[in-house]
Amino acid sequence: MTSIVLFCRPGFEKECGAEIQEKAAWNEMYGYLELKKNQGLVFFHLHVSEHGEALMNKLPLKRLVFARQWFVTVTDKIDLPDYNRVEAITEVLGNDWQYSDLRMEMADDNDGKSLSKFCRKLSVPLRQALRKNKVLTQKANNSADDPEGAILHALFLSGQEVILGFSLARNSSPHVMGIPRLKFPSASPSRSTLKLDEAFLHFIPREEWDERLTSGMNAVDLGSAPGGWTYQLVRRGMMVTAIDNGPMAESLMETGQVKHKMMDGFKYKPMKQNVHWLVCDMIEKPQRVAKLMSEWLLHGHCKEAMFNLKLPMKGRYQQVNNDLQAIKDAFALHNVRYELYAKHLYYDREEVTVHARLLSPAPLSNKES
Repeated sequence: MTSIVLFCRPGFEKECGAEIQEKAAWNEMYGYLELKKNQGLVFFHLHVSEHGEALMNKLPLKRLVFARQWFVTVTDKIDLPDYNRVEAITEVLGNDWQYSDLRMEMADDNDGKSLSKFCRKLSVPLRQALRKNKVLTQKANNSADDPEGAILHALFLSGQEVILGFSLARNSSPHVMGIPRLKFPSASPSRSTLKLDEAFLHFIPREEWDERLTSGMNAVDLGSAPGGWTYQLVRRGMMVTAIDNGPMAESLMETGQVKHKMMDGFKYKPMKQNVHWLVCDMIEKPQRVAKLMSEWLLHGHCKEAMFNLKLPMKGRYQQVNNDLQAIKDAFALHNVRYELYAKHLYYDREEVTVHARLLSPAPLSNKES
């Protein structure tokens, strides 16, 4: 049976499953779910085998909020011998297909993490064997080398069990299991800095960083204290207005790039319309944050916004949909073109990160807020 395997944050399998099932139904493709609870794995078993690749061609991964990575299976679970695992895998694959990269993956739990050393050790001889059999291209070491190619995924359930599949390089995460490995900067005042670092990496194409994430830009950080998100703006050379009733880290204030205003983030409005980035990680009701972000963009107070929407304990998928729809409705009311994406990123916990920007002029820029 052909399935789509999706990776998500452990504990969010239900939301990830509901989302892929709904999106597939919109495309008239159907199946049933198998959730690996607290392992960060979802299996969407398709009723029609051909729908696996078809759905991957029609549905952008970036449109899925809770899925970090995905692939379509080409085998069921394969039992591996204690020895000659490489030979067993290459024999099953044959050489009818060619892939641009190989991803060795596992569940995102303690058992999966214990497999990481095993997978790293096995990956070298497996790559060599696949290249020898012309299953893996000789030169490509990652999907960026061949954006139109296919990526081979090997999902190890244990040292004796593996499932093989593929994803499309142009429609998959560049990271194994969809997880970027970022290093916490010791100069940052809080670990929340990794959330914004990952968000910029995920949402903003690297070839556009010189234009959209560059030195000299003006930025506003709502709910900034102690400065984890402000740190990411400062290190990119931006001038930041930090809004929070709490204190900011002295190390950030000493840079001369930060002005701290002690006030409520919902009440602050910039005096000039020269702000490019608005970032916000306030612990507030997501409905309020979504409304505030759309107002900033529609009034021209910023060019782009990166913000987190906190998730409730129950009904998380529905709440995210409602919040995103509220933003879309506000934009539609003013007939503007826009870009809006949301993702439950690796360094997020009980929140999703949203990126929004208008692609047409802000309609309320000359009106009172």
